[in-house]
Amino acid sequence: MAAKSHYLDNAVLNHVLRNSALASSLTVYVALFTVAPTPSTAGTEVSGGSYARVAATFGVPALGVSTNSAPVAFPTATAGWGTVVAVAIFDALAAGNMLYFGTLSMSKAVDNGDTASFAATALSITEQ
Repeated sequence: MAAKSHYLDNAVLNHVLRNSALASSLTVYVALFTVAPTPSTAGTEVSGGSYARVAATFGVPALGVSTNSAPVAFPTATAGWGTVVAVAIFDALAAGNMLYFGTLSMSKAVDNGDTASFAATALSITEQ
């Protein structure tokens, strides 16, 4: 993924430089977007049609990179979700804080009856 959110940037800086505790999520969730988020804008997360964020697990980092250790499959769409252009990692199933985000290398229209998914290792988080 391309970037960390400002929330996570500030949390890491506070933790490393100011001895402030950095809370870790027990579970992280993958979210899909039809308008990509940026560090200063929320973007437009998919909604409706049985959409819900999905829990994901990530492997031990190596050389500053961690990838999802198992496939990530969203519920089957019961209505069109639009064209998905970006993905993000959150610390909560609903609302919560965006941690990482990035645009997809290829956008994907998700129609009624489709199941959006990412294979194991398809989501790559690079710490810069």
